[in-house]
This record gives sequence, C-alpha cells and structure tokens, in this order.
Amino acid sequence: MFKLFKFSLVPREKRFAAFFEQGAQNAVKTAQQLKDLVYVWEDVKERVQMIGELERQGDAITHQIMAQLHASFITPFDREDIALLANSLDDVTDYINAASDAMLLYNVAQPTEKSKAMVTTLVQAVTEVEKAIAEISGHINRDQLLRRCVEINRLENVGDGLYRAAMAELFANSLEAAYLIKWREIYDRIECAVDSCEDVANVLEGMALKYA
Repeated sequence: MFKLFKFSLVPREKRFAAFFEQGAQNAVKTAQQLKDLVYVWEDVKERVQMIGELERQGDAITHQIMAQLHASFITPFDREDIALLANSLDDVTDYINAASDAMLLYNVAQPTEKSKAMVTTLVQAVTEVEKAIAEISGHINRDQLLRRCVEINRLENVGDGLYRAAMAELFANSLEAAYLIKWREIYDRIECAVDSCEDVANVLEGMALKYA
C-alpha cells in the first residue's frame, strides 16, 4: 500500500521571501560595516574580519535559496529569476568584502574622501535594495517596486559620477605608482558593489512587470 505524502507549497513560497529579506538585511549590515570602517579607521583588521563573516553569512543564505529552489516543485517566481536575484544580491556583499580586504591587504594608511563618498552612496543603494526586496513578499505592488528600482538606478548613477571623479583625481595627483594601483582596485570594487545593486534592481524590475 502506498502512503500519500502531503506537500505544503505555501510555506516554501514564504521561505523564498524570508531568505531574500535575510540576504538584503545582511547586505545592509555589510555595507554599513564598510562605512564604519572608512569613517572611523580604527581596529581595521577586526572590522575587516567582521565584514568577511557577514559575507560568509550572505553566502550561506544564497546556498539556502538555491537548495530551496532545487527542492521546490512549484516556485513563486520563475526559477531563473530566483537564481538571478540570489546571485545578484550575493555579488553585493562579495564586492563589499573584496573592497575591505583590499584596504587591509594593501595596508592603506587612511581612506580617501572620495572613498568615503562612494561608500556612503553604496549604503544608500543597498538600503533601497532592502526596501525593494521587501516589496516582493506577498502581493507585488508594481508601482511601488518600480519606484524603488528607479531610486536604486539613480543612486547607481551618482555612484558612477563619484567613481569617475575619484579616478580622475587619482590619476591627476598620484605620484606613486603603488598608491595609484591600490586605490584604483579599491575604487573598482566599491563601484562593482554599487553596480550589483543596480543588477538587483534590474531583476526586480523584470519581476514587477511579469508578475504584478
């Protein structure tokens, strides 16, 4: 005699939303830690280690999302959208961690004012990502989600401008090649973190148009 197994689909759908919210909250914490690092610039090694731990927590959340994706017969959104959103969100914390690692590895004496401005914009963008992720829990309010995405895109444009200004200043004033190489890589990684926020927004924008 065969036993009938009951599968509850709704709790699994809710798990995706919960995982994404956890990932977004973790990304905000990671970005805020980077901001604290560049503005305070004390206990650098310990702060970088903390960022690394948050990045690993982000990886764990991504793995949970992917495991849930493989285990779910029915998903609240297309599988491709879920995977792309998970990976884009993971990229945010990865690049933040990479930026902090570079500062420690290259033994940076003091963060530049341009790096502080870039990180401040990064925190603003990641905070908007968190708000946008919250919009996909339950019924999607398309207009509200699209407004969040527009704001993330605006902040990414602000970040682009700060990045270009930082690079122009770096190449105009740097007398030491080592200094130039260090900060070019750090600026690149911060910029990539902001770009990853826009990648998240692009996925969410597509979801808003498809599902709302």
